[in-house]
Amino acid sequence: MTNPESENVARRAELIYEQRLRHQLEQSHLNEFIAIEPISGDYFLGRTLSEAIGTTRKAHPDRLSHALRIGHKTAVHFGTSVQ
Repeated sequence: MTNPESENVARRAELIYEQRLRHQLEQSHLNEFIAIEPISGDYFLGRTLSEAIGTTRKAHPDRLSHALRIGHKTAVHFGTSVQ
């Protein structure tokens, strides 16, 4: 479940990703994770979701961030694959 604050963070972070980072990162960091703190625009990469989020929390412990998987529509996929 989400709340308006977390939805706003997600929208702002996704905008930063689309406008500034997507083209560059999809060429060199495909399938890695990125966590974006939208107030500062700081972003942190990780090979795992936990690594990216953990680094963001260390840098900005009192702020929300939003995580994405580079080159994917969502950070995590649940369920079975469709063939």
